[in-house]
Amino acid sequence: MAYMSQEGYDNLVAELQRLESIERPKASAAIAEARDKGDLSENSEYDAAKEAQAHLEDKINKMKVSIAEAKIVDLSRLSTDAVQIMSKVEMTNMGTKAKMVYTIVSESEANLKQGKISIKTPIAQGLLNHKEGEIVEVKIPRGTIKLRIDKISIDV
Repeated sequence: MAYMSQEGYDNLVAELQRLESIERPKASAAIAEARDKGDLSENSEYDAAKEAQAHLEDKINKMKVSIAEAKIVDLSRLSTDAVQIMSKVEMTNMGTKAKMVYTIVSESEANLKQGKISIKTPIAQGLLNHKEGEIVEVKIPRGTIKLRIDKISIDV
């Protein structure tokens, strides 16, 4: 079961539809084209097309499972008392004084360019259930950092 926003769920459904309606027919066409080139036992193009199709089908199946198991989080019911999934957290790295803003989301919604980090990342795990004003020590691959939680909000 994965918790996600309505937007993340809608994006996942749209991507699944795109894969099924556009990418799947392309994969089938590539296999048919490679098959038409003759002897399949020595046809690397055919093997590559079959492998690409298998990867696509695997991705489609995983997306279907994610959609089936998704639990949509009602953002209007979330609290800003402590950090949780869907929290937008403004913080300061106490060592470098750098300001950071991340929204904690499900793995499928994570997108660092948009400032969305997976709930499974070390930073998100370290921040969970902590409150504004707290300084939290977070273990990351390069060591330990101290983060001060400056503000917790929910983007509705």
